[in-house]
Amino acid sequence: MIEAPPDGFHGPVKRSITIAGHPTSISLEPAFWTALEDAARARDLPLNALVAEIDHLRIGAPDPPNLASAIRLWLFAVATNLRQ
Repeated sequence: MIEAPPDGFHGPVKRSITIAGHPTSISLEPAFWTALEDAARARDLPLNALVAEIDHLRIGAPDPPNLASAIRLWLFAVATNLRQ
């Protein structure tokens, strides 16, 4: 049997981030914000800089998803690679 996440289920939280001098609103669930902040800290980058790098990768994709989806997919890939 599965269980709910320890902190429960929470919907997206909108935050503003500046990318290349442009304010951008991103909606992510709190768990993804925490994971993104942890990833930025682990890379010794400001959060805006990490999001800008993910955005750059996203834009170069053949069929780019929206930024929030790209962030979630990038975080999932990072977490999956850590387990291997």
